[in-house]
Amino acid sequence: MLMSQSAMPVPTRKVQVDLANRSYDILIGPGLIEAAGGEIAARRPGARCAIVADETVAGLHLKRLEASLAAAGLAATRFLVAPGEASKSFAVFERVVEALINARIERGDLVVALGGGVVGDLTGFAAAVVRRGVDFVQVPTTLLAQVDSSVGGKTGINSAHGKNLIGAFHQPVLVLADSAALDTLPAREFRAGYAEVAKYGLIDDAAFFSELESNWREVFAGGPARLNAIETSCRAKAAIVGRDERESGERALLNLGHTFGHALEKATGFSQRLLHGEAVAIGMAQAFRFSARLGLCAPSVAARVEDHLAEVGLPTRIQHIQGGVSPVEGLMAAIAQDKKVSRGALTFILARGVGGAFVAKDVDPAAVEAFLKTEAAPA
Repeated sequence: MLMSQSAMPVPTRKVQVDLANRSYDILIGPGLIEAAGGEIAARRPGARCAIVADETVAGLHLKRLEASLAAAGLAATRFLVAPGEASKSFAVFERVVEALINARIERGDLVVALGGGVVGDLTGFAAAVVRRGVDFVQVPTTLLAQVDSSVGGKTGINSAHGKNLIGAFHQPVLVLADSAALDTLPAREFRAGYAEVAKYGLIDDAAFFSELESNWREVFAGGPARLNAIETSCRAKAAIVGRDERESGERALLNLGHTFGHALEKATGFSQRLLHGEAVAIGMAQAFRFSARLGLCAPSVAARVEDHLAEVGLPTRIQHIQGGVSPVEGLMAAIAQDKKVSRGALTFILARGVGGAFVAKDVDPAAVEAFLKTEAAPA
């Protein structure tokens, strides 16, 4: 009997990050957690694995990953951390590093990050420094991690001065983006990840953004539209990373919305009041409104961006943050610590239109502060 179309297996999609002898695959599709053991063993036969996951993700996916590794003949240990941005700290980082050393993870072994962006960033940084660098695999379980943080080798933890200020470039050897894992995400988490999907259209792919405007409900519902969005996002990021691994040029475009967004995250204490993707959504809307204020794009363009983000349920303004944020002076202090600041000069990703983002250097701090005061004013 023929299988129904809905029951047909979904082919795994593959995107390669081209970095010469450090190139690696991003595999996208359902069932990749169950297939992880075979995929890892094919690349690192006999390696011992140390899995790092947060407690919430562990309850959902860890047993299946461990069973897959065991079936492939790969021994594995586990280490769990608390969920949330607070785990990207020196204290938790030290615990992860010591756990990997205690597990006798050697240079021929693997560290496996199972979870969202927090676990991926934290685990990748630990892998970068243990024994001066061991290989690691990303198994991202959130939309945000699948389309953004798991790809490209940026790893790190937060400082009291700002987000991701301590870290290293350390590329994974494999990314396994199990699309079925997204079915376990709370709606708020999925929406937050969608902000990073929309970002790729806003940077340099106006056609993709238009497609999202028309089909975002299908992306949220799952199926081919979701896989297409993940694959398109990963291809866009992989191409940029392949050309500019260490963000000396165009890779900075991937930070669209992040300068404003990171400042807002710091202002909310890296708490659940504002998820990373929500901060990016506000930041992208601000980047386009600031661009319009500077005469770089039409106000209607900024309104179009804001309208789409709002339509999917994302916040787009400071006033949408529960509990408010610190005064503008606090936001400016955080912006001054941004990683893109060069010799004290502010750098922003601004836009001349949808799909027309560019790196703007030497942005006048007074203009940014005046803009933020307008943004922070009561509606």
